[in-house]
Amino acid sequence: MTQTPADDPADQSRLLTPADVRELAGRLGIRPTKTLGQNFVIDHGTVRRIVRVAGVTDDDVVVEVGPGLGSLTLALLPHVRHVTAIEIDPALAEALAGTVAEHAPGLTDRLTVVPGDAMRIAEVPGPAPTALVANLPYNVSVPVLLHLLELLPSLRRVLVMVQSEVADRITATPGGRIYGVPSAKVAWYAHARRAGAVGRNVFWPAPNVDSGLVELVRRPAPDTEAPRKEVFAVIDAAFAQRRKTLRAALAGWAGSAPAAETALRAAGVDPSARGESLGIDEFAAIAKHRPARQAP
Repeated sequence: MTQTPADDPADQSRLLTPADVRELAGRLGIRPTKTLGQNFVIDHGTVRRIVRVAGVTDDDVVVEVGPGLGSLTLALLPHVRHVTAIEIDPALAEALAGTVAEHAPGLTDRLTVVPGDAMRIAEVPGPAPTALVANLPYNVSVPVLLHLLELLPSLRRVLVMVQSEVADRITATPGGRIYGVPSAKVAWYAHARRAGAVGRNVFWPAPNVDSGLVELVRRPAPDTEAPRKEVFAVIDAAFAQRRKTLRAALAGWAGSAPAAETALRAAGVDPSARGESLGIDEFAAIAKHRPARQAP
């Protein structure tokens, strides 16, 4: 059946203007805080761009972290099956459903609001999420991202806005100066790429840093018998002392430098290499060969 403009869900959602954002914040007594990493998007073009780049469809169940006053939520709702919004600020969490009822009254059944800390949440209600789309709080963006990738194996795609420097670190590849713990750990779950830059003036209040979009596409975990936590322990040890060779950096993890060298050689890794030269498959191979611990 041909859909008329009046039937188009996109026509049922009125996006927040800069005046709307300030009025809502004033009504709720909200003053954006650095503690919660609150910078509210006030630009229609930016939220539409995020939805477009995310590539979500009407089959997707989306998790949004830190919806704030609802700018991105309202842009998402017409294009997806459902949005589960996780909000740590109690006042914002309580107000979001009312904002959607006012600005997108025909789409209220597509929204579930979950009050809570996305870094500590143990489950997400409703159908299994297929996408994460969010303007992540900048002060906790990497821990939140890693937690949700582990918690929600049903996630196929991720499109998040983070601080530009963090976007560079997440998407860095082995051998680069900024390649490190975030790059390696994210690679366990997904292929990552920069998906664009975002200026400061699309936010209220404007942050002191530029922002970037990061796209992740889920990949199979590395083929290893070692559990993820063990692989991540190798990554943490390898980058704790970046200037040291892996033989030295992994001495504590393995029990001694000679034991670390044995594990590295068994994994096919040069003991004189440094962590920044290794990809996730090599870290997984090292974890597989961790020496057995002797009883004290």
